[in-house]
Amino acid sequence: MNAGEAPDLQTQLAAAVHALNHGAHPSARLAANQWLLGLQRSPQAWALAASLLASGDHPAPSADLLFFAAQMLRRKIQSPGAPLPDPAGQLLDALLVAARRFCFGPPRLHTQICLALAALALRAEGGVDGLFARMPHLPDPALLELLTVLPEEVAQDQSGDTGVDSASRCRYTRELLAHAPAVLDFLLAQSEKPDAADGVTPPRAKPHNPAMPTELGTPAAALAVHPLLTFAFNSLQASFSFDVAIEVMTELVSQYQDLPQAFLSKIPYIREVLLLPALANRSEKIVAGIASLMCEVGQAAPGLVAEGSNQALALSDAILRCVAFSSEDWGIADSTLQFWCSLAHFILGIDVQSAERNATQETFLPVFSSLLDALLFRAQIIDTDEHVTDGVCLLPDGLAQFRLNLEELLVDMCLLLGAPAYINKLFSGGWGFVSQSIPWKEVEVRMYALTMVADTILQDGSPFDFSIIMHFVNILSSRTPAELNGCQFVVYKSFGDVIGSYSKWLSSSESNIKPLLLFCASGISKSLSSNACSLALRKLCEDATSFIHEPQNLEILFWISKGMDEGNLRIEDEEEIVSAITHALCSILDKEPRKNSLARLLYSSYSAVEKIIDIDRDHLLRQNPGVYTKAMNLAVRGLHRMGALFSHLTTSITSGLIDDDIILVLLGIFWPLLEKLSQSSHMENTSLSAAACRSLSSAIHSCGQHFQILLPKILECLSTNFLLYQRHDCFLRTAANVIEEFGHKEEYSAVCVRTFETFSSAASLSNLISSYTCDQEPDLVEAYANFTSAFIRCCPKEAVIASGSLLESSFQKAAICSTAMHRGAAIAAMSYMSCFLDISLTAVLESPECLDGSRGVVLVQILARCGEGLMSNVLYALLGVSALSRELASVPSSILLVIIMVYSEGKYGDIGMLQNIDDFPQQVHKSATMLQQLAALCSLCERTMWKAILCWDSICRWLQSTVKSLPSEYLRQGEAEMIIRLWLKVLHDAASDYLHSRTGDNGRNHPDYMQGKGGRTLKRIIRDFAESHRNVPTPCP
Repeated sequence: MNAGEAPDLQTQLAAAVHALNHGAHPSARLAANQWLLGLQRSPQAWALAASLLASGDHPAPSADLLFFAAQMLRRKIQSPGAPLPDPAGQLLDALLVAARRFCFGPPRLHTQICLALAALALRAEGGVDGLFARMPHLPDPALLELLTVLPEEVAQDQSGDTGVDSASRCRYTRELLAHAPAVLDFLLAQSEKPDAADGVTPPRAKPHNPAMPTELGTPAAALAVHPLLTFAFNSLQASFSFDVAIEVMTELVSQYQDLPQAFLSKIPYIREVLLLPALANRSEKIVAGIASLMCEVGQAAPGLVAEGSNQALALSDAILRCVAFSSEDWGIADSTLQFWCSLAHFILGIDVQSAERNATQETFLPVFSSLLDALLFRAQIIDTDEHVTDGVCLLPDGLAQFRLNLEELLVDMCLLLGAPAYINKLFSGGWGFVSQSIPWKEVEVRMYALTMVADTILQDGSPFDFSIIMHFVNILSSRTPAELNGCQFVVYKSFGDVIGSYSKWLSSSESNIKPLLLFCASGISKSLSSNACSLALRKLCEDATSFIHEPQNLEILFWISKGMDEGNLRIEDEEEIVSAITHALCSILDKEPRKNSLARLLYSSYSAVEKIIDIDRDHLLRQNPGVYTKAMNLAVRGLHRMGALFSHLTTSITSGLIDDDIILVLLGIFWPLLEKLSQSSHMENTSLSAAACRSLSSAIHSCGQHFQILLPKILECLSTNFLLYQRHDCFLRTAANVIEEFGHKEEYSAVCVRTFETFSSAASLSNLISSYTCDQEPDLVEAYANFTSAFIRCCPKEAVIASGSLLESSFQKAAICSTAMHRGAAIAAMSYMSCFLDISLTAVLESPECLDGSRGVVLVQILARCGEGLMSNVLYALLGVSALSRELASVPSSILLVIIMVYSEGKYGDIGMLQNIDDFPQQVHKSATMLQQLAALCSLCERTMWKAILCWDSICRWLQSTVKSLPSEYLRQGEAEMIIRLWLKVLHDAASDYLHSRTGDNGRNHPDYMQGKGGRTLKRIIRDFAESHRNVPTPCP
């Protein structure tokens, strides 16, 4: 760098750094950033940064400027493309001068300089030796910081430092370890200084692990008695060195198997001198640190702890005290769970018949028994104003997470203590039987602990006295809302979980059924416990089939169903309740009462739907927003309940419990109501139309053939409503369900074709002419692809032949939609095209003579006309989001801005629905499958009378045209010819695999077409093409 231009460049650098850090305008910061990046890449940056750090000019440069200079040097040293200055020793000397100059601060600047020194030592020839030769001239604080970062440079993730190969790292490590004796001597000298004995360490902005002997090659056995380990223990007693000492010792224990024994011998000292005073003084930081260290010791050597020595029992007692320590959060108790799990796993892993297992278990049974008490205490709900909303006690997030993490340990303790002892422990609270004196918090946490181990207890099969649970159930079911306080809502939930988990045992006694039903009814009415109690109700109705159909029990169930009319429950809970009641009603032995009861249950939902229909006749009601909204909400719920009833009938119809008479009665109630609703203007409401379609689909799936006579009306109703409300994809989805159920019947071919024509005439589907429009309506694309797939799979050949033009249009739309950014839309479009190809190939295999007017001829002709579009869009789909440039190049910038805002605001609810790297394997598989199917079809037609329509030359032309038409920026020079040549060869082999799998018995034995060598190779080259050409955005550093 010219001496004359150095001050000017330094002035520009200072101005750019100031603008980057403190500039008010984004454009100024952006310009400064670009200039600084250019400077960092320039050769002048070496001398400029080194002079800034090493010179003692007054006034000194700003802290921001100095930090940038140090950071720029470090990045240039680490950059693979930037050669080090020659000689590197001058740069090393300049950095050492800077380290000496700033050894007392600013801390982050000092650390950055030392990191640059470590990076230089790793890359320069003889860098480590040169650095250690100059180290004696450094002050102690600078030397300590440098020794801290040197080992970190060895362990640095190679993915973040691509300029250094493994051989250089090994050389660096060997050179570093060669200086271990000198480093140990220095550290020992530091530890023997008076200020070090008091725990004084240089202040740092960010604590690093000191360079301990473990990183310098000292054997673990020698380290256990090393003075530096004693120094680390002594550092625990100083508050400002406590965190670093815990961090260092935790790392030592996790890496060296001989160390836990040495640490275990010091546990009594730590317990008495540090932990007990910290517990007494409620020093949460000290307790948390010591708990972390002791748990690491135990996890590193659970076998050592399981020996049950005095030190091991002292460790267990100390950690147990940490569990019981009451703090504002649950972090300390939570941090110990993994230790207890590892200890329990070790004990349970010992041979159950051995004397060692018995002795170990006997030693630790009191420990785990006390641990269960401590965990139950810490897992209790908190009934404070902070955690009570609208009179309902909610679990804090920390407690909810602690309970979630606790499940594994509770199961281990149940196995270790034994199911009977575990249960006795839970119910040994000595609670009074007067409801006013019951400690509900203790009861609730024990019910939670009982639910968590339900599978273990049920599998054990030991006798279980449920009388205490039934006692509480009776008390809770008799409570009025006025008697409830905040925490008792959680109590209802936990008892609901217990009833659901143990319903088979609880329902074995007839006397329990009524109280349990009454409890569920009470718990369902409370929002916090409604889900648990509705699930418990369903389990009871399923498990108590011998008693549930008794008249008194059925009346309770109908009373529960009546409570749903208020619309206060979640729809999911209402569906669970209806499923439970339907199951109970289907178990009624006499046919007539069974039929009347099911009709009564259906009528309970009927009235809610009927009211919304009546509003059409009374315009005054519709003008009242409050009344209309409430009526709409109740109608939606009623439809969901109807759907749940029909869904649950499927099993009963199969088993013969529900005969044709009952089904006809239910349909006589359901269909006239749904038909009137479909003709009303309320179908404009998205929730109502979706609920109506869902209930119709459930009824069709359950009742099957009984809907045949209604098929024309149903399809007309769906297609008419879709034309009116074209964004409601539910009509398309339901029509697909109808066609899957009845489309194979030839007498309905005409109505299926008519429905297809009506759907295709809708403007919303006609406008699917670009991937951008597909992304605007992704749900509609998915529904349309599902409908067309169902049509081509299920409808008779006459319907397919009559719909040739409609199918061609749908195939073209699917090819376009396969390039959509939306994951679901693109995959659905590809699935439809794959289905189309598969059915076309089946038609050719079944009729090699190529008869005019056949279904196969219609489908193959469509592929002959659309094949090039399929090939082109598959390649653009593989290229990813960048391929949209061909569509968006002519879009005005204002519209592009709207597109960006739509996606950034999550138009689709889940931004994950946009294509990302996680979708890549599925997209590659779908693309490979379609190309393999297309190649197989062309190969088969080449050898048969179908050659006049489609042949191998067709796919050759399409591939050549598509690859050569790709924009120049996608392919390297000469790559197009290579791709065409390679792909055609691989497609030929993959086609042979596919055809082999579809002939004879191979189709049944080998349904996975990618398994052949050709298929696997095709998938691999497609994946390689996409990975090397896909424009995946790279995040800025």
